[in-house]
Amino acid sequence: MYLIPIPAFADNYLWLLHDGQRALVVDPGDAEPVLQALKQHALQLTSILVTHHHADHTGGVDALREATGATVYGPATERIPEPFTPLHGRDTVNVLDLDFEVLDVPGHTAGHIAFYTPDMNGKPLLFCGDTLFSGGCGRLFEGTPAQMLASLDKLAALPGDTLVCCTHEYTLGNLRFAMAVEPGNADLVAYQAHCTRLREAGQPTLPTSIAQERSINPFLRTRQATIIAAARRIDAAAHDETSVFAAIRQWKNQFK
Repeated sequence: MYLIPIPAFADNYLWLLHDGQRALVVDPGDAEPVLQALKQHALQLTSILVTHHHADHTGGVDALREATGATVYGPATERIPEPFTPLHGRDTVNVLDLDFEVLDVPGHTAGHIAFYTPDMNGKPLLFCGDTLFSGGCGRLFEGTPAQMLASLDKLAALPGDTLVCCTHEYTLGNLRFAMAVEPGNADLVAYQAHCTRLREAGQPTLPTSIAQERSINPFLRTRQATIIAAARRIDAAAHDETSVFAAIRQWKNQFK
């Protein structure tokens, strides 16, 4: 299997997974770069996986379906371009001979889902949409802090070597914020330097891994004493795991 991040818009990645003949694409907000990649690699698009309804994740669905006949899979409770196969948490989708488990991960949107397979070239693989970013997480447009925390906990519980395919190149901005929250985190300092080198070389910082994110991502570390202390500097009333998470997320919303 071959995994390719296709850049789109200012900072999106449309993930293409293929076996040399057949391909799937995840969250195709724009059809044209996907069609170009299919032509370049002589691939037939068979499946389109959608994590949530935002236009930068669905804008190319209709054109790709029309051009290729690919089957579209998406969250049952969200507005996905029809026709599509509606999915709920704990459903399984078989594409490219891989079984993907559907995970309910509300927070960024109310019906957001993720796709997880335990073995792609010997490693687990996660397509997480806008729920988890490297060093960050999605804004809470439709969900609550409690929902997003539960969703991130679900992802953080996956095996540490899971490849995490986030859909935006937000990493350096997220890491600047993470450094403000937890400046004494040596893993974070090293990862920021690594990602800076990648971007200077024109390379993506993704995919990341669950183990990497557990060590550097403040939104997966809200039960750590350092993160709790940082949250209480912003909101003295942050007293439990949900209010700590909410304080850090609100801080990120306003961070410059």
